[in-house]
Amino acid sequence: MSNGPGSDPRWRPLAAARPAMTPEWWRWVASRDSLTARLVAAGGHRAFRVRLLDQRLGRPRRDEALALGLPLGRLAWLREVALCLDERPWVMARSVVPLDGLHGQRLDRLGERSLGSWLFRQPDLARGPLEVAADPAFFPAASGPWARRSVFRHRRFAVLVQECFLDTMTDDLGLPSR
Repeated sequence: MSNGPGSDPRWRPLAAARPAMTPEWWRWVASRDSLTARLVAAGGHRAFRVRLLDQRLGRPRRDEALALGLPLGRLAWLREVALCLDERPWVMARSVVPLDGLHGQRLDRLGERSLGSWLFRQPDLARGPLEVAADPAFFPAASGPWARRSVFRHRRFAVLVQECFLDTMTDDLGLPSR
């Protein structure tokens, strides 16, 4: 994904980021299970909420299209959410789904439910390699120490999921800034 022509140099393989990452962040960034479940568990008594920011048909960025093997300029389903605890955003997430892979999936009906709540119920779900960025550009207004992304596949369905861990999460959990 990150080594192809035209890819975004900010994204690098997970293993390449390990030397720059504290053990606390490694446990969050390298986890391959449901981030939603991890956030709920870490939040304790805090109320978890998915805040839908944007959902529409649109053109993915170049690096997103390349990560999915999607021809440049092709439309995709784009979804942006904030994963919040007690209304404080801890993670910003952006998902990109090629239209030809939807096959009747009505993801536009997720509303304020997490995509992970659907994805991790699929018995044949396969998650591709994780990539990491220390300078996430997919949410220009978001500030956080790390972002990660990977492609999930379920039969012929594919989705690129990008997650930016925010400074509010760092502050609330007392994590090191890197």
